[in-house]
Amino acid sequence: MGEPPTIDHRNDAELFAAINRGDHSAFETLYGRYRDWVAAMAMRFTGSHADALDVLQEVFLHLARKAPHLRLDGKVTTYLYPVTRSVAVSLIRRRRPLGDTISLEDLDLCHPPPEQVGAAGDLAVVLAKLPPAQREALVMRYVDGHSNDEIAAMLKIPEGTVKSRLHHALAALRDDPAARRYFGVQPD
Repeated sequence: MGEPPTIDHRNDAELFAAINRGDHSAFETLYGRYRDWVAAMAMRFTGSHADALDVLQEVFLHLARKAPHLRLDGKVTTYLYPVTRSVAVSLIRRRRPLGDTISLEDLDLCHPPPEQVGAAGDLAVVLAKLPPAQREALVMRYVDGHSNDEIAAMLKIPEGTVKSRLHHALAALRDDPAARRYFGVQPD
């Protein structure tokens, strides 16, 4: 039997600083802390376990390439979200047939997790009626639990835009009889 793994008690900012100094154990610790989060986001974006693992690998390669110039101005997830999203979009675009152009708005970046397919997958169908930007903000706020300012930082948009997207998404859900049954409201 080998030694049990030691727990690294450094906070995320300390890990980023250590990574910038070439500390490989800090990178391993950061990977261990956030790999599941990145994989879950990648799965949501791609809808494929294999693609999610490819995205996971690319995201952490991106981080490794950024050293020694990594900067952490907030939460690590705020830093990782746009990178994960961008890598997933690039992977999806690369796998499209030649000549098949696709815009970011055309991509469905909110695939339901596999455990939600079925009865809860019906809610995914309801959410799919929302414009992608509204759906993304709604999922980030109410599924992932991010604050409006965190969403704004992750998406690199003003906080007012996040609020507007959420307002319009919630209004659309209130007006949709299919959505109302998920929130205990009987259709008219």
